[in-house]
Amino acid sequence: MKTYMANENTIERKWFVVDAAGKRLGRLSTEVASVLRGKHKPTFTPHVDCGDYVIVINASQIELTGNKWNDKLYHTHSNYPGGLKTKTAKVLMQEKPIRMVELAIKGMLPKGKLGNQMYRKLFVYEGSEHKHSAQQPTVMELKG
Repeated sequence: MKTYMANENTIERKWFVVDAAGKRLGRLSTEVASVLRGKHKPTFTPHVDCGDYVIVINASQIELTGNKWNDKLYHTHSNYPGGLKTKTAKVLMQEKPIRMVELAIKGMLPKGKLGNQMYRKLFVYEGSEHKHSAQQPTVMELKG
């Protein structure tokens, strides 16, 4: 019996929509990253992008546990000396709520070209409206 290897010609991609309202950031991110990678499919192949498209709505209503709103830090650097800027989760949520969800999910994907391919299939929206209704996405229920 030969081992099955997926390739670009044999992959069928679906569209899923996830409502992030009231969900914990880490638990949401792990499940979305798993779908983007294709681990939920029986035809999963580690070196091929065989995942599905995911639309995350209501990103501004995500939850963090404990004191993470004040303790969790996000860093950016301008590549100039002394160019490090740090923001707390609370400040980042007020300024760019989409960015928090994107960073959490991107950190759980593989690094390099393959991870970048998978990341391009993620669409995050602040509110409940999205522009992908033509793709007829199915609602994905999260376990947590």
